[in-house]
Amino acid sequence: MNIAIIGAGAIGSAIARQLGRNGIQATIANSRGPQSLKALTDELGPHIKAVSIKEAAQADLVFVAVNWDRIPAALKDLGPWHGRILVDANNAVQVPSYKAVDLGGRASSEVLADLAPGARVVKAFNHLIAAVLDADPQANGGRRVLFLSGQDADAKKTVSDLIARLGFAPIDLGSVNEGRAVQFPGGPLAVLNLVKFD
Repeated sequence: MNIAIIGAGAIGSAIARQLGRNGIQATIANSRGPQSLKALTDELGPHIKAVSIKEAAQADLVFVAVNWDRIPAALKDLGPWHGRILVDANNAVQVPSYKAVDLGGRASSEVLADLAPGARVVKAFNHLIAAVLDADPQANGGRRVLFLSGQDADAKKTVSDLIARLGFAPIDLGSVNEGRAVQFPGGPLAVLNLVKFD
């Protein structure tokens, strides 16, 4: 399975670090092009390579980790997705105020799915702050929890398996509506750093 990350900010870089630490090959892209990511990829080591956004979008599993207002531009002209998995690692907030964006009552992953027709969208990697997501998933004798949600059971299983491979404890909340629980701001599970004991 090919893995890519669109977005090289705090969350995208944290995901890339976790993949690299676990020896998982992946690519990372941003709006400024691969050359702008040289310092980051040098730091991340041999498993993470910088590519263009168009190249990143061809992976089997693509993380999207960009500021909410930049998502339409980031996903423009990248389809058709043909059933590839799109991991929505975003929250519908304005940066830097972190004020919620009015989505007319829709879940943010529903809006993202409209921008990526044919993608199987899974909400995950969005509820922890970047510093915690970047930290050791083993904590206090257990594993840090990462929630996921979405409509496609097979896509969620793939993302859940990846979460476990990274050392986190995956917890499937259910469908898009249940996924609202982890959306920041306002979700009761947002920014909660929970640990699961096996």
